[in-house]
Amino acid sequence: MRADRLVSLVLLLRQRGRTSAATLARELEVSTRTVLRDVEALSAAGVPVYAERGRHGGFALLPGFRTELTGLTHDEALAVLTAAAARDARAFGLGPALASAVRKVADALPETHRTAASDAARRILVEPDSDLLSRREVVEEVPADVMAEVRRAVLDGRRLRLRYAAAGRDPSWRTVDPLGLVTVRGTGYLLATASGADRTYRLSRVLAAEALPDPAERPDGVDLEHLWRERSARFRASGDQVTARVVLRADRREELVSTALAVLAEEAADDGRILVEATFQDLRHAVWAVWQHGTDAEALAPPELRDALRERAVALASRYGPARPPSSRESAARPRR
Repeated sequence: MRADRLVSLVLLLRQRGRTSAATLARELEVSTRTVLRDVEALSAAGVPVYAERGRHGGFALLPGFRTELTGLTHDEALAVLTAAAARDARAFGLGPALASAVRKVADALPETHRTAASDAARRILVEPDSDLLSRREVVEEVPADVMAEVRRAVLDGRRLRLRYAAAGRDPSWRTVDPLGLVTVRGTGYLLATASGADRTYRLSRVLAAEALPDPAERPDGVDLEHLWRERSARFRASGDQVTARVVLRADRREELVSTALAVLAEEAADDGRILVEATFQDLRHAVWAVWQHGTDAEALAPPELRDALRERAVALASRYGPARPPSSRESAARPRR
């Protein structure tokens, strides 16, 4: 890992010129002390890096020094530079690796070629944060240590033990055979089997993970795209699922749809709220998802969802009962103004 970081450090200095230790530390996601140690290591290895003192000082390379990375065409370089805007690598914990690769690609190009490719990459937008309706897309975060274990099990073909919190259920441990990773609109999924049965896990709901030494049972020639389409269709056709129509405040929309299996339709309501038609895993899942929003959301259909929410609300109101006047002891304990 340190060798990769040293290469990235050289490439940053080549592309940006004089750069402060703090900026280098932020770019490389390490401490300033680590940057200083890396600079010493580069100098000892013969790389002509020097320090400039003063308010606007920093580290720089002697003019003319460059690394050699060859064999990239303009379109290949443009593809990698454009990929830096995509969320897929970040969803799988590979954001720093992508940033390092982009620096190497940019450095591999001649000066005029590099400028043209970078300019072209800025003219292509991949997966923007918001759509034409100005709804910000939420990219789900997965702890780095969890993602590293999941990714290791998938790539090494090993069984995986994970602690998973399904929507509306208590977390539990389970052991699975990973098949692959899929990301859809900023949400990552692990496709796996458990005791031979198909399983799909949302990565943001994995609380802990451990790659096991046992080899995973994975069929040869798995077509991940075909498998994802097949499982998606099966999800939509599941008899236990509930399709709900919910009207809610627009600023609570992301919270609701992030818990749903699928969003089938969406439109503006007359009172400024939005009407969302979404599919949930079952009735309990739908009740849990709508209940989180309190009076900011109202389920319009199906009737069994409204009934379940009303029963829960009545039980809660009954638990607390009508407001009662404070006792004499409580009144005496209140501070006087």
